[in-house]
Amino acid sequence: MLLLASLLEATAQIQKLNNVGSIMQQAITALSHQPIVSIAVAAPVGGLYDYLAGPAMGAVRGSLVMVPFGGRQLPGIVMGPAKGHLPPAKLREVALVIKLPPLSDAMVQFIERVSAWTMAPLGAVVKMVLSQPAAFGRPPQQKFYRLATKHDKKRLTAARKLVLEHLCNPDLLNDGDFAASIIAACGISQAVLNGMETAGLLKVDLVSADRPPPVPLCDCNHLALTDDQQDAARQLRDAIGQGFRVNLLDGVTGSGKTEVYFEAVEATIKAGKQVLILLPEIALSSAWRARFAARFGVAPVEWHSDISPGQKRKSWRFILQGRVSVVVGARSALFLPFPKLGLIIVDEEHEHAFKQEDQVIYQARDMAVLRGQLDQLPVILASATPSLESWVNAGKTGLPPRYRYLALPKRVQNAQLPIITAINLRKTPPERGRWLAPPLVEAISARLEVGEQTLLFLNRRGFAPLTLCGACGVKLTCPNCDSWMVAHRLAGLMRCHHCGHESRPSNDCSVCGSKDSMQACGPGVERLAEEVLWRFPDARFAILSSDTVATPKAANAFIQSVSEGEVDIIIGTQMAAKGHHFPYLTLVGVVDADLGLAGGDLRAAERTFQMLSQVAGRAGRESRAGIAMLQTLESDNPVLSSLIAGDRDAFLAQEATARLTAGMPPFGRLAAIIITSPREDRLYQAMQQLTASRPHFDLVKIYGPAIAPFGFLRGKHRARLLISADKSVNIQNILEDWLGPIKLASSVRVQIDIDPYSFL
Repeated sequence: MLLLASLLEATAQIQKLNNVGSIMQQAITALSHQPIVSIAVAAPVGGLYDYLAGPAMGAVRGSLVMVPFGGRQLPGIVMGPAKGHLPPAKLREVALVIKLPPLSDAMVQFIERVSAWTMAPLGAVVKMVLSQPAAFGRPPQQKFYRLATKHDKKRLTAARKLVLEHLCNPDLLNDGDFAASIIAACGISQAVLNGMETAGLLKVDLVSADRPPPVPLCDCNHLALTDDQQDAARQLRDAIGQGFRVNLLDGVTGSGKTEVYFEAVEATIKAGKQVLILLPEIALSSAWRARFAARFGVAPVEWHSDISPGQKRKSWRFILQGRVSVVVGARSALFLPFPKLGLIIVDEEHEHAFKQEDQVIYQARDMAVLRGQLDQLPVILASATPSLESWVNAGKTGLPPRYRYLALPKRVQNAQLPIITAINLRKTPPERGRWLAPPLVEAISARLEVGEQTLLFLNRRGFAPLTLCGACGVKLTCPNCDSWMVAHRLAGLMRCHHCGHESRPSNDCSVCGSKDSMQACGPGVERLAEEVLWRFPDARFAILSSDTVATPKAANAFIQSVSEGEVDIIIGTQMAAKGHHFPYLTLVGVVDADLGLAGGDLRAAERTFQMLSQVAGRAGRESRAGIAMLQTLESDNPVLSSLIAGDRDAFLAQEATARLTAGMPPFGRLAAIIITSPREDRLYQAMQQLTASRPHFDLVKIYGPAIAPFGFLRGKHRARLLISADKSVNIQNILEDWLGPIKLASSVRVQIDIDPYSFL
């Protein structure tokens, strides 16, 4: 009997195992028939990853999902059916589908094209797009109160009657209101609402606590436009909804470019489309935001680093849902998921701040044109000093035009462009130990006497750019970089402007031991302020730099005080050249006009011309005449000569000829390879590997590898290569074929910069 029982038990176990095996076989069969999708994961990795569709069954291209990746879950984008050959049993399943609208096909193409052009990992671009994971979940909920159908009058207290009367207001949305609004309107507590809910006097719905921004108003607050403005505005309005076209809006400083492109913004809103406006210094553009609010009745949605995470979460979600009409932002706003984008504007399109120099390295102006092409919408590039690239594309050098050119050659309200003069420092130098030449000092005094403002421009932060020992000559350098430590006396610190390292200043030399031997050399804006205080003790002055005006709130306060005439002398860095309108400013003094002309930057001349033109354009923007005085040791420099003559076109023509002769952008292709490693030996090993495998083409020149001008930066050793090629060459393919097979040490990082703006 025992033997029979054992046999029966064994038979039962075998049957169970067979059932389990059958179930497993069914599961494997099911997996083998489950669709497989390719996902671009939001991580700095290249390529696509295959996943079992799971909950993403039937998901369209552009759908947002969460997937297991490594030991965590990351967001990703469905790019289409899988093309890989991995067996289903080795694949993981999509965790969930994010309940948001999918990205438009144009947006998905934009991600792919940006990755291909910049040679950045696809996942790095996806990470920029899916930058707000907090927006993927359910938004915070709050109670929405409505009137119940029946009221027990015996239970109505005075407070409850106030609530019922408030909810009877016909202007309320959906015949109800939120708790905060009811409490504020009726002067009651939350307890009253809770009691009415319990008593059945109120109906309660849980709705999203996030409220979409108001829609900008149209057909109101129009300013009178000049004939030139009306003509440009008409052409921009007519372009809305007519497909892709790039418009170069070239207007002198003070010509009203903003009001002109506002006309196109209004036309886009009327067409039910979204608008993206890129500004180089959005956090400092309070005057621009005030003009927008005055024109459209509401403020635009902002997107930049100073916006709170909560506001970014709401804005990102509403943008994807198509519930935001206008976004103004920094370069990163270009990667927001607009579903019905109708217009892109790049204001101050020449600004080098539009170049992203880390992680995904891209030029926002160029990528804006790409996005406009993919979305089939008009793009407006606006500037008083257009980039050479845009100038060439507008057909101003004889090549077939790719952009439409719209000119605003005059200032509004009969204001005149400033007169620009040079102060030859070889003939009239400042006194020893001072930085302002006598003619500039006299001009400042004259402005102070009549109550007008002066801007002193010096593009150097801090007190002095160099501190050295007067005994042994050693220079105070950063321990993490090949750069000098900059003295900041207001903060009482020495700072590295590259890595941010800080230290306390000392008057004694740490190398030779000499006492009180450390000397500050050269001027920064703080040192200039010291001289202003000495020369004009009764004048009210203020410093405009990222050290003193570091937040949007501080920027607003500064601009308001200057606009109201509370400052006599502004001492500013490049922040002062960012489109500010100061009605009482009539004199601009550039302390070191030659500062940006040195070095091996191919755009040094162009950049200097643009910056000096912009800062000079701050003077005389209303009825008062303006003048700009440039202190220089090279008064005959072509850049300064063109600037003084007011002949911008001649300068651009000369610059275009030089670039064409050298085969440099925009007439040729240029790319940089930047190699970094914390270990110097690994860096040299990588340089040897790249040298040994370098390609040879007739239309391609490769320079380097060589140690970078900043050979040690942020604790890492650096080397660079520069690749110059004919316009017809696909430089990305060459770089991919060259670098792809090379296996470098794990401590070595290689970055590719297509069309580099920095050569350090």
